[in-house]
Amino acid sequence: MSTNNRFGPRKNEPLHRINELVVAPEVRLVGDNVEQGVYVTAKALELAYEQGVDLVEISPLAVPPVCKLVDYKKFLYEQKKKQKEIKANAVKQLIKEIRFGPNTNEHDVAFKTKHAREFLEDGNKVRAFVFFRGRTIMYKDRGINLLMGFANTLIDEGVAKLEMEPKHEGKKVAILLAPKGKKG
Repeated sequence: MSTNNRFGPRKNEPLHRINELVVAPEVRLVGDNVEQGVYVTAKALELAYEQGVDLVEISPLAVPPVCKLVDYKKFLYEQKKKQKEIKANAVKQLIKEIRFGPNTNEHDVAFKTKHAREFLEDGNKVRAFVFFRGRTIMYKDRGINLLMGFANTLIDEGVAKLEMEPKHEGKKVAILLAPKGKKG
């Protein structure tokens, strides 16, 4: 296996060194059907052939490298399965955006607050911003007050925490709210 290839293993190269590709003079064997310890690579290969399995280098950077006696195809299958499980259990957190104008009336703010509450309860972050068009940029204070009122409503209800204070971003003023956490 060429280690200088920055794009990973080539198409026909295995992901791990197996059998004769294990180049270390000694290896540490682990596995179910073998006495764990340090073996000469030739002896480890002999044990693998006796059991009808492969000698797979699972930790090449260890000294000596760690190898396992296992069916290589089954080993790859198990690794893919574990990766898929880890990916499925990972918490996917999205950032939902809510847009206001500097002159948004109270009914619309209440309506958007309801949506933000739902987003936060689903475990998503909410980025709320006031977008200023043309001369409405003169009302930055009004926009900041609107966002802080929006954020304080959600914080007081206990569904959010302020993750980012109001921040000017060109023609926008934005805040970021994160879910408060699971109620246990």
